[in-house]
Amino acid sequence: MDLVLRNGLVCDGSGAEPIIADIAIRGGRIVEIGQVAARGAEEIDATGHVVTPGFVDLHTHYDGQAIWSNRLNPSSQHGVTTAVLGNCGVGFAPCRASDRDRLIGVMEGVEDIPEIVMAEGLSWDWESFPEYLDALDRRPRDIDVAAYLPHSALRVYAMGERGAAREPATPDDIAVMRGLVGAAMDAGALGFATSRQFIHRTCDGDLIPSFDASETELRELVDAMGTDRGVFQIVLDTPHFSWADEVAMMRRVLGQSDRTAMFTLAQGGRDPDDWRNVMAMVHEANASGQSIRPQVFPRPIGIVIGHSISANPFMDRPSFKALPDDFDARITALRDPETRARILGESSTGTMTPLQAMTNNFEQIYVLSDPPNYEPDPADSVAGRARALGLTPEEVAYDMLLEDGGHAMLYVAVGNYAQGTLDPVRDMLLDDATLLGLGDGGAHYGMICDASFPTFMLSHWVRDRETGRLPLAWVVKALTRDAALAIGLRDRGLIAPGMKADLNVIDMDRVRLHKPHVLQDLPAGGRRLTQGADGYVATIVNGTVIQRNGTPTGQSPGRLVRGAQQGACV
Repeated sequence: MDLVLRNGLVCDGSGAEPIIADIAIRGGRIVEIGQVAARGAEEIDATGHVVTPGFVDLHTHYDGQAIWSNRLNPSSQHGVTTAVLGNCGVGFAPCRASDRDRLIGVMEGVEDIPEIVMAEGLSWDWESFPEYLDALDRRPRDIDVAAYLPHSALRVYAMGERGAAREPATPDDIAVMRGLVGAAMDAGALGFATSRQFIHRTCDGDLIPSFDASETELRELVDAMGTDRGVFQIVLDTPHFSWADEVAMMRRVLGQSDRTAMFTLAQGGRDPDDWRNVMAMVHEANASGQSIRPQVFPRPIGIVIGHSISANPFMDRPSFKALPDDFDARITALRDPETRARILGESSTGTMTPLQAMTNNFEQIYVLSDPPNYEPDPADSVAGRARALGLTPEEVAYDMLLEDGGHAMLYVAVGNYAQGTLDPVRDMLLDDATLLGLGDGGAHYGMICDASFPTFMLSHWVRDRETGRLPLAWVVKALTRDAALAIGLRDRGLIAPGMKADLNVIDMDRVRLHKPHVLQDLPAGGRRLTQGADGYVATIVNGTVIQRNGTPTGQSPGRLVRGAQQGACV
């Protein structure tokens, strides 16, 4: 045997109650479970630890990082062994050399990845989407990846400037795009992804190429995947349009086929219970024979703000913009009482992006502590603290952001926390139609750090929440087998003979999230937020240990997954 895990509490991903067992691995596959007599070339004592399948993250943006890095962290730090790229219809293929700057601008605007990072990090040894998959296949990395064909890149490639300008696609344009979709699926694309979300904009503030593509265009491109293959991932344009209109449109585009549609569902602030109406629409669709799977994030959908990262509530005020670029000099200036009074006395100039503007929603802003509290008391919001102190929220936020030497961080709960509790999220999670998603790893490097959600599921929902905790076996199934089957990956997400040897060994007593922190390890010295965790004794991909106790081993067994797999492996 190559590797044997001994005496672990095996939570196999099926939802069954955990059992104490050994697991034997050979050739990257699980070959035996139970009392394994044979010795392994390597052995791990899992006594007192939980053994799970590797986690599957359905919503990431590692399209660039998977090219320039052999580690897809932070996801791989949190037990993820398979990541899906190309979400939201943005990516880097297909792409002609003349359009590279355009696609970089789309990704910079939508996913907050600095232009210089992409310009330096992308090898561009591809033009077509199949060639991009080949480039992914050549690059060794720690975990497996699969990829959607992104609509915005496809539109620019097929239509040129007209596609970027969001002009209606002609029948000839659609015919070209259909051919490219078919070729991408044949090469191993997992599906087709698009976005209609009005806050998704290029670095110049323009709406992205896919934004208002016609229903006919979407229907034709989804149909081009084939009736029995492919996932259709879409970001719907709510609240710009109603959920009823957007879900109805999605159903017409999906049609009657074996394809699955996925979209992001969250609790909004205008009508905190509207998501229940959305789920009723989903249940109606699924009862009719369609397959629609909303992706739900298991904690507040949030952005991280501070002076050492991309956004803060004062960033577009004239006196703030006049401060020195040097971090230490800027913090020194911000501590000056006259500077403080001047900035607080100014108004926003209205130049923030929609996401940046959320930094002024003080009712939904909380201190980001260590360890972070992702279900805080609403009285602890910046606005709540201001009321208690008799100050303005701006004054409180200004002073809080200068703590920790100016490195303090605040957390803006932009979704899933309209009622100051995660109880509605729990109801979403427990619906059989929903899936876990929206980790967004590989994107929003300076504002979002949500790829740690698997660890949050284990620590908060399984162990620490005062009420309404979720069973370990249910959570593991949601992180593994449910996610894998939803995208047609039948060889993973389950601990059983013949399955891929993607595994986690976890010390549940030690599982703990760290506070996010800043690293400058991107190409060109680019900055990003990352978040570590305790409790992962070992993470195994294709039978090879990629990390022990949070420390990477330097091994890169991850591979490209080409398309969904037909038939079950067990």
